This record gives sequence, C-alpha cells and structure tokens, in this order.
Amino acid sequence: MSFPQNRDTHGPGKDRFMKRLFVIATLLGAAPAMADEGMWTYNNFPSAKVKEKYGFEPSQQWLDNVRLSSARLAGGCSASFVSANGLVMTNHHCARGCIDQLSTAKKDYIANGFYAKAQGEETQCPAMEINQLVKITDVTETLNKATQGLTGKKYADTLKAKMSELEQACSAGNAKARCDVVTLYQGGQYNLYEYKRFQDVRLVMAPEHAIAFFGGDPDNFEFPRYDLDVTFLRVYEDGKPATTNNFFKWSDKGAQEGELTFISGHPGRTSRGLTIAELEFQRDVVLPKTLMTLSEMRGMLTEFGRRGAEQRRISTNLLFGVENSVKALKGRHEALLDKTFFAQKVAAEQDLRKKVEANPEMKKKYAAAWDEIAKAQAQLRNIRQDLTFMENGGGLSSTLFQVARTLVRGAEEFPKANGERLREFNQANVPALEAQLFSPAPVYPELEIARLTFSLTKMREELGSDHPFVKKVLGKESPEKLAARLVKGTKLRDVKARQALYKGGKAAIAASKDPMIQLAVALDPDMRAVRKSYEENVESVIRKNSELVAKSKFEIYGTNQYPDATFSLRLSYGAVKGYSENGKQVSPITQMAGTFEHATGEEPFALPKSWLKNEKALDGTTPMNFVSTNDIIGGNSGSPVINKDAEIVGIVFDGNIQSLGGEYGFDESVNRSVSVHSQAIIESLTKIYGATRLLEELRPGSTKVPPVKASPAK
Repeated sequence: MSFPQNRDTHGPGKDRFMKRLFVIATLLGAAPAMADEGMWTYNNFPSAKVKEKYGFEPSQQWLDNVRLSSARLAGGCSASFVSANGLVMTNHHCARGCIDQLSTAKKDYIANGFYAKAQGEETQCPAMEINQLVKITDVTETLNKATQGLTGKKYADTLKAKMSELEQACSAGNAKARCDVVTLYQGGQYNLYEYKRFQDVRLVMAPEHAIAFFGGDPDNFEFPRYDLDVTFLRVYEDGKPATTNNFFKWSDKGAQEGELTFISGHPGRTSRGLTIAELEFQRDVVLPKTLMTLSEMRGMLTEFGRRGAEQRRISTNLLFGVENSVKALKGRHEALLDKTFFAQKVAAEQDLRKKVEANPEMKKKYAAAWDEIAKAQAQLRNIRQDLTFMENGGGLSSTLFQVARTLVRGAEEFPKANGERLREFNQANVPALEAQLFSPAPVYPELEIARLTFSLTKMREELGSDHPFVKKVLGKESPEKLAARLVKGTKLRDVKARQALYKGGKAAIAASKDPMIQLAVALDPDMRAVRKSYEENVESVIRKNSELVAKSKFEIYGTNQYPDATFSLRLSYGAVKGYSENGKQVSPITQMAGTFEHATGEEPFALPKSWLKNEKALDGTTPMNFVSTNDIIGGNSGSPVINKDAEIVGIVFDGNIQSLGGEYGFDESVNRSVSVHSQAIIESLTKIYGATRLLEELRPGSTKVPPVKASPAK
C-alpha cells in the first residue's frame, strides 16, 4: 500500500507466498535480469531487450519525456505530471499526510473527501515537496579517485565531503534545485541526480478514504481489488500554477489485457544485492526487534483512538502507517526465515565467491570484502540498541523533540564548512530541511505525550534503567511525567518560535529555557558519539567493501544489470497479464460493478454515500483495477502506468501477495503490480464527483469516455 509496500503473511496468503520463494531464490544471484524483471535506471535502460520481447524500442527522446513527466513526493512516494498546468497525480495514501493535516474536527477530508471546484479553492499542503528529475550525471570516477586507498574514518569523511561538494556545486545556491548523490550497486556506481524542486503543493481532489482504501487490511495485497486510490495535487511557482512542458496525456482506452506497460516511479528499497551476513542480521536482529516495537505501538495507538472521536481522527494517520510497516516487515521476515529460500541465497553468494577465488587478480582485490562486511555486522550488533534509541529516534519519538534536535544541531552544524557538516545539514538539503522545520502542520499535544511516553518506556526497557543515557533523559521522573512536562512546557508548536531559534543560532539556543531545547542540548553529545561510532566503524566498512563486491560482480557478470532500489527514479516494463493461483486463473482486470458486489455495508467494506447514491449512473462494465508483470516495490505507490505512446493507462497502488518476495527477487509467473485503471478514474470523476474542471484539464475538449468492457475477475 504505502511506502514501503506491505502485506500480512498469515492465513492462506502465507502459503501462496512461501510456495514461490524457492523459485525467487534462483533469481537472486548477480546474473543479468530475466523476463520482465528489473527496476532500471534511465541511463541504463534495456530498450533493445524490450523490443526483442514486445516489439517496441523506447528511444532516447521517449525516455527523456517519460523521465521529465515523472515526479517524486520527497516524503516517500511516486507521482506524475498530467497537464501543462502543474497538475500532479498520485495515490490517496501517498497524499494522506497532506489531507490529514488540512482536516479539522469540522472538516474531515479523510472521511468526506475534497474537491476544489475553482482554482482559488486549491489548498496548500503544509509540508510537501515534489521533485522532477532533470539530469543524471555519473560521478563514480570522481568519488573513487577521491577515496582511493582510504579506509575507516578517513574514507567516511572524504566520501561525505566529496558528495557534499558535488551536491553544492550542482544546486549552486538555487533553492528550486535539489541535488543528491545516489549510491547504486552498493557503492559500485555513483550518480548525481539533479531535481527541480516544487515546495508549493496544493490539494486539488481526493476521494473519501472508504473508497481509496476499500477493503482495508483484509484486501491489502490481494487481487481482485476495487480501490480508487488516487489524488490530484498541483505544483505552484511564484504563486501561480507551474508550467509543465512535459506531462503524460490520457489514454482513450486505458490498460488492455496483453498490452505492454511501463511504470516510472521511485521504488524505495530492495535487498537483492546484500550479502548473507547483512541478510542474517536483518533476519535475526533487526526485523524481530522492530516488529515487536511496532506491534506494541499499534496497540498503544489503537487504545488512544478509543478515547474519543477526535483522538481517533488525529491518530488514524499514524496508526495507518504503523500497520503498514508491520505488514511489510512481517513479509520480509517470513521470506528470510524460509530455509529453502535462504539456502539458495547462500549458494548464490558462494558461487560468486568461488569465481573470485579462482582468479588470482580478483582474489587479491575482492576476496576479503565479504568477511569485512561480516565483521561490520558483528560490530553493528554491539551498538544497535544505542543507535536505535539514542540517535535514530527510537527513545524520543516526538515531532516536537525532533524539531528541537534539528534546531540544536543546525546551530552547531551551519557555521562549519559544508563538507564537514552532518549530511542532512549540507547546503543542498537546506530548503527541504527548512520546509519541514517551519511547516504549519498541526501538532496535537495529547498524541505527542502518548507517543513520547511510549518511546521513553521502550528506551528504558531495552537499554536498562542503569544505562547512562536513560539516566540522563529521565533523571528521577517517570516516562509519563517527563513526556507531559516537556510537551506542555515547550513553545515549539509555534512556528514563529522555531524561526526565532533558527535565526538566532548558537546564542539563541544557549539562552533558551524551552524544556525540549534544553533536553536536546543535553543529549546531543551522546547521540553524536554513537552516530560517529556507527559511521566510522560500521557504515564506512560496509560502503567500502560493498563497492568491492559490486565491482567483482561487474567483472564476472558484466554491467547489464539493474541496481537495488534507492528511492531514485526507475523504469520497469511488463504487460497486463493474469496469473494462476491455487489452480485457478486470475483475470487481470476487475469491473466497477464488482465494487458494489464486494461491499457489505460494514467497515472496511462500506462504500461512501456518494458511491451508493450514484451506483445506477455508473457503467458497471468500466474497468476498475488491474494487474501487470511490472517489477515494483514500496515507493512505487503513485507511479503512473503508461503505454508505448506514453499515455496514462493507470496508477500503481499495491502489489499482490505473491509480490512479497520483491524485496529479495522477482518471479514473473506470479509477481504482479496492482493499479487503478484510468477508465475508473474518469468514470468516477464524471458520474460520482462531478469534477468537470479536473476532467477538462485531464482530457481537453472532451469529458466523455468511450465504453470499455473488462472481463470479470475469476
């Protein structure tokens, strides 16, 4: 569903999922991609391979247009430009944060939806940034030359400084530019991605939550599906709708069975190239611990929501995210626990290492890399709890504390040379940092106290009451009393107070009596110390040696490979195609009539009143959702699905249950992306929401849609 894509693996779905893992495991080596597999970078897209299978070869001009028509929600999701006037399409669940922040007890846009009938009614999202990738530059040679022969702290510091230098030179002080050095192939390659940044993003249309997430958790990662998971935004420049020269036009017919499809989006993360030592650490330590904490947090938020209607409203978005994360991590953990699957992962790595050992020159350069990564994982085990609860926010889960820490660290970091700062404070990241820091998004004290109490309690439980950091945080207070005192005493809910501290720098921070600021000042040295230990003794070792592993793969298997997902723009190709499940064929396209047949009147299968009222007006044969063989992962949510003419035929919102193995591999026979059909969007906007202005912008000159019949799902 949301970033990252998630799915529960209990019940019959688990068996379906696990049955495919041994097949997926055979695809996890470093050999070139098979079938429709691959989340390809735009500067290494296999156009000839697409032509060989589907008869269409994307040209460079085609690729450039699709890249510029694609967009990224900086907070974690994909999107696309769909008009010349800055109109952006993404998922409802991707824009949910904005919709929730604009809602109040009297105007609940999550429950009731939102539509701006006129441009003046389009409402600015408090904290959203949209990026458009305008240029890709390979900077591998520059970074390798800068770090050649270096290890440990010297390697980490040099790499960080050089990345910051490249990013700063790229953005050149332009607040509308965002530049990121992207690590590909676990360090085998580095690309500099230059984005155009839009920070004035406004909500145009969002359906009700009940239809955007119809079927809720029971239907999540299932197919057939019947969701209208779509929302429209608009990017503005200088107070006016932005002019977007590159955008996707709307297909007349939408996705057709057997049709070639492309998905252009920003997959968040895959682990197909990690070593066995890294996967073992995830399987044995990270995933079990994280799942336990998230499950407990889910219980806390569920209880909080039962206190009253307003408590439920303000906590639902956070609960939604926690539940999604639980399901995602459950799926990953199940994959790594499967013995046959993991044994074949081990075999693939051993085969690669044998090839390296057999070549004296390669052995000298690369053979020790896997053992060095394993040693770094052992070191990470020793500091994991401190890193989690001290530096990574596990012990102080609070929006207001994170604001305080950003202000405290900013005052310390900004006077330094750009290359010496912590990465998040380098000059290229300042516009995004300031947008988040000064966001007028509401912060709810009661929810803040509940979250902070929970995380402080977990910190004391995991680190122990005698841990020096725990003593420094809590003193003689209980988690409950400390959380209440901090939240009630801070002034950081006021954006003007944040701005004054930010502008005042070190002097303002030192003089502040705000309890959140004072706590952040007191804790920052300890937090920095554990981060420093991680960066110098773990991260730098893994980076350096992963680079060597990647180079060994290049020498053995060549460069015709795709890198693991990194929340950078990728293009996948496939076709609208059903699959076999439990001996039965699943048709690839569902119909709108099935939505009403699937409804029960009770959550999560209760349709909005607008849908029930207009059921008879709808053409029930209109395609609703569909599946395709495109390779995707979490972060692809909101990606446009396009045909060979670069026209919108749908929008990705999920994957089927068999796609859970997408974290570690791809099996074309059953892995499917799940998308909203473009015809369902038009039919809904026309006959349910009366969104004439929006329809005219999507399809200039016509709001009529040719009838398209879909085969009912079996």
